[in-house]
Parts: sequence; C-alpha cells; structure tokens
Amino acid sequence: MTQTTSRIFDDFARLMNDAAGVATGVRREAETVMRAQAERILRELDVVTREEFDTVKDLAAAAREENEELKARITALEARLATPDAAE
Repeated sequence: MTQTTSRIFDDFARLMNDAAGVATGVRREAETVMRAQAERILRELDVVTREEFDTVKDLAAAAREENEELKARITALEARLATPDAAE
C-alpha cells in the first residue's frame, strides 16, 4: 500500500509541477499579447515617446531662458532711452 500511495503522490506532484510550468507559459504569452496591444493602441493614438517629450521640454526651457535674457536687454535699452543723457 505504501508503494501505491507514494506513486500516487509522485504522480500528483509531477502533474502540479507541469501545471505550474504551463501556467507560467500562459502568463508570459498573455503579457506579450497585452504589451503588443498596448503598443499598437499608443501608436494609433499618436502619443509621443518619452524621449521626444524630454527633447521638447529641454527646447522649451532653453527658449524660456532666452526670452528672459532678451526681456532683460529690452528693459535695459528702454531705460537707457528714457534717460535725458541718452539723447546726446
């Protein structure tokens, strides 16, 4: 009887081990399909990539800084023109 019981448990353990392997494979396949679907949807929505966003963000920051510098120069020039000594 112990031989039969041990074999039943061995077979059951092997079956559970195989089922766990199959479940892992199914999970990986599902993740792959979901990732592909998400990427397809994002492509269709024409969403920008992180790299593109960061590039535009850096360009905007540089433009903002240049605007501030030009604004300061204009203010200084206007102040110089407003003084009576500048007319000479």
